[in-house]
Amino acid sequence: MYNFGVMWKSKVFALGFILSMCGCGADYLPKPKGFNRIDLPEREFTPLKENHPFVFEHSVHGLVEPDTFNKAEKDWINLNYQALDAKVHLTYKPIDGQQATLKAYLEDAFTLTAKHQIKAYGIEEGIVVTPNGYTGVVAELSGEVPTQFQFVVTDSTKNFLRGALYFNTAVKNDSLEPIIEYIKLDLMHLINTVEFRN
Repeated sequence: MYNFGVMWKSKVFALGFILSMCGCGADYLPKPKGFNRIDLPEREFTPLKENHPFVFEHSVHGLVEPDTFNKAEKDWINLNYQALDAKVHLTYKPIDGQQATLKAYLEDAFTLTAKHQIKAYGIEEGIVVTPNGYTGVVAELSGEVPTQFQFVVTDSTKNFLRGALYFNTAVKNDSLEPIIEYIKLDLMHLINTVEFRN
């Protein structure tokens, strides 16, 4: 008489032993961490066509939209990089030759940048002089901050333009780094082509 329970157990044991021996190869490699594939568009610029006290060349991939946050400010606009899920908020203010007004706008811009120090690993600021002779201040923020790049451009007497880059996603900034660098170069081109009409 056959004992099927013993035979069944021995077959299961043998099968388990064979599978364990086959699965212990020395050539096993863990899968590397995956990264999002980011296809950045070709860089191309176009002049701002809307009627504002300023003009500049902006990326054709940044759709110009009126700012909906403060509708009373008709010269506040956004550059919407829809494919990259990012926006650049541009705010314009006239100075009208008042140095106190310029100082207040600059202090406000620096205060807005400084608010990110809690989450920022670092803030690098630099001063630029544009080909049209305007002064600009550029701030690059690193870390998990809502805005990674901010700037102001002014002629110091009549016009003040501020810009800030924001993303509409919760993805960590280290994953967004290629997009951040791409848009930074677009914004440096914008800064260098700003021309105030007043």
